[in-house]
Amino acid sequence: MLFLAAAFALLFVFWLLLSGFFTPFLLAAGVGSAIAVVLLARRMGVADLEAFPLVMWKATYRYWPWLLAEVVKSGWAVTRIVLDPKLPISPTMVRFRPSQRTPVGLVTHANSITLTPGTIAVEATPEEFLVHGLTRDGALGCVDSEMDRRVAALEPAR
Repeated sequence: MLFLAAAFALLFVFWLLLSGFFTPFLLAAGVGSAIAVVLLARRMGVADLEAFPLVMWKATYRYWPWLLAEVVKSGWAVTRIVLDPKLPISPTMVRFRPSQRTPVGLVTHANSITLTPGTIAVEATPEEFLVHGLTRDGALGCVDSEMDRRVAALEPAR
């Protein structure tokens, strides 16, 4: 029940942040939407610790600023490559084994790779990730990376 209440609160706050208006109708619509999503999730059987990982919240406060910095650094690097008249790209695909074991950890890692400019997680399975990089260094930087270690630290102890 705690998960359902926390999910409702999070969804409603998200609604408020996106809306920016606090009229009675919009507040009621936000409450109704959050309740509907929570009830549907409960009925589908997906309202559990895996779907709403409370244990990951503290660690994400350290992860998100780091990821944002990586996105900015990678964005700057890709911008320099694109603006270079010689366009020094070396598209590369790499395969590696991620250290995450939970679906949330695997999805977080794959999405973090894709959010970082210049790299895309093409395939993501528990056994192997296939990543495309705009440059060879960018692609190889995903193998045994700091990102892998940081996302693994987000997962609950095994």
